[in-house]
Order: sequence, then C-alpha cells, then structure tokens
Amino acid sequence: MPLYLYKLEAQMPDRQAVLVILAETDLEAMEEAEVHLSKHFIGAPEIKEIVLIEKRRANKGAGYVIET
Repeated sequence: MPLYLYKLEAQMPDRQAVLVILAETDLEAMEEAEVHLSKHFIGAPEIKEIVLIEKRRANKGAGYVIET
C-alpha cells in the first residue's frame, strides 16, 4: 500500500497547530495526529477539530511549506 504525506490543521481552544503525518490512509493520519498532539503538549489537549488540508503521495522530494 502506498504512503502519503498529510498536511493537517488541529484547532484547540487556545491555539492551532499544523501537522505533517506520513500514513497509508486518511483515518490513520487523523489517529496519528491525535497521538502526536498528546505527546507534544503536556497533558492531552482538548481538540475541537482536525482538518485535512492536503494529501500527497510520499515520493522523493515531496514536502510542504508551512507559513507562520
């Protein structure tokens, strides 16, 4: 099964985060995003929503530009 790079945005009550996840399916990407958010922040954050922004096949050179 091919791998994809997913660009996701997570909305929380007091902040937002952009995540790039490598996964095989959309569902797997969403689940992994929640895991990464729980690991990144002290305590599990309250996640209002996670939105899939872009999906690309994981090939050599694939990537994203994330503006801040």
